[in-house]
Amino acid sequence: MNANDKEFLVEKIRTQYIEKEHSEFDEIKKLDKEVKTPAVLFAYIFGSIGAIIMGSGMSLVMTDIGVVLGITNGLIPGIIIGVIGLLMVVINYPVYNKILTKHRKKYADKILDLTEKIMKK
Repeated sequence: MNANDKEFLVEKIRTQYIEKEHSEFDEIKKLDKEVKTPAVLFAYIFGSIGAIIMGSGMSLVMTDIGVVLGITNGLIPGIIIGVIGLLMVVINYPVYNKILTKHRKKYADKILDLTEKIMKK
């Protein structure tokens, strides 16, 4: 190992033990995360539930699981359940955008003020 590699590793280890100062850049990253997290969580959860519902409808249509559940003809209920799940998946992205836009408007002034301060430095 040459001297440059040793110096790099020592510096890397050293930075783990140094107290970090809270900067305006850290505040911007925190605010940006607060803007995006609710929308992302909603999209993952709602989209997953919609996909599961759609898959359940497909299972009713394509397999004998309806007979096990006591449904003699699973075609019509399966199609209805599948379409409900499909609609949930389709509206997931527009709802995600609406939530994201709402949170962006809420935090826009703070983020823009902080970015102005940082860019002027």
